[in-house]
Amino acid sequence: MSTGDKIENIADKAKGTVKETTGKAVGNERLEAEGKADQAKGDLKQAGEHVKDAFKD
Repeated sequence: MSTGDKIENIADKAKGTVKETTGKAVGNERLEAEGKADQAKGDLKQAGEHVKDAFKD
């Protein structure tokens, strides 16, 4: 996994955490759901990169 991919995945997860926390704080369920989705997207991308890395070796 390249460094750029790692940074992008971490950024997606961080963005999701901020959205989720903000959504909870203001009672906005849509924003909270978007945050959870962003976190899941970051996790899935990271898992995909790990699979690609496993087949490279």
